[in-house]
Amino acid sequence: MKDRITTADKLQRLISIVSWIAERDGPTIAEVGSRFGIAEPELIQQLDMASMVGAESPEYGDMPIEVTYEDGRVWVFLFAFHRPLPLTAEQALALVAAGAGLQGVQGSDPEEPLARALVKLAAVLGVDPTEALEVDLGVADTAVLGELRAAATEHRRVELDYWSAGRDHRTSRQVEPWRVFNDAGAWYLQANCHLAGGERVFRVDRVRGVQRLAETFVPPTPLPEASSYRAGAGDPRVVLELEPEARWVAQSFPVDEVVDLGGGRLRVTMPAAAPAWLARVLLRLGPHARPVHVDERSGGPGVAADAAARILARYR
Repeated sequence: MKDRITTADKLQRLISIVSWIAERDGPTIAEVGSRFGIAEPELIQQLDMASMVGAESPEYGDMPIEVTYEDGRVWVFLFAFHRPLPLTAEQALALVAAGAGLQGVQGSDPEEPLARALVKLAAVLGVDPTEALEVDLGVADTAVLGELRAAATEHRRVELDYWSAGRDHRTSRQVEPWRVFNDAGAWYLQANCHLAGGERVFRVDRVRGVQRLAETFVPPTPLPEASSYRAGAGDPRVVLELEPEARWVAQSFPVDEVVDLGGGRLRVTMPAAAPAWLARVLLRLGPHARPVHVDERSGGPGVAADAAARILARYR
């Protein structure tokens, strides 16, 4: 039984047919059908579909693929490929933003090709890239960032001097760095942590020191998805009622459930494995959040009051 041709196969065949005809001076329809093993009615239907490329498109309407028939012969004119595709203003600005972000990762050198290209593109747009936009990829020590990237590339184990904001204490630990990535304006290291006994994600701006070690490792293939935080099923949860001024919590932190209470108020259920982290969030929210339920592992109902008392005690 003959195998069915997939949509992807049909598209690839149509591209080949159109290109083949365009390179020749009016081959016959029968010749094209024989060359590609396609019946003439289907061939004409496919070519008519190709001729619609750009016809209804606001971006490519002036660059159609034109198909012409005469006396059993067919011609294809690929106007779309005879000149470079123009960029819209939005696409050009997106390129400037992406380039500026890459410069932020690599360090800015006004003489490097990327910097010169961005200046030229910005000039065409009539903008000053330093004033029109600012790309903030988070604060991180460039030396630490470079060491971690190098270790991940070389598959070398490193020793970290790391401050845990959730537990508010520093540890020295050996990790196998898999990937350095940026998420929501902060740099992170995804690694296998020997102290924790598994995968962990570390904030690079909380790494106080890093040392590459001689030991090498083999990273998992494929790498797990990079994410700044993944809550475990057994992690403690808290339930908060948020006033309109605190609605940003639902967009800024991982949440399991959001209930609209009306009047701009929300009730959210969210993971909170670290009491120190939850205390800081609640202190920041102040009167705009009411804890409905706080797991004892997250510090219990008095986690915010206890933190406030400790802060006040420092000023007495």
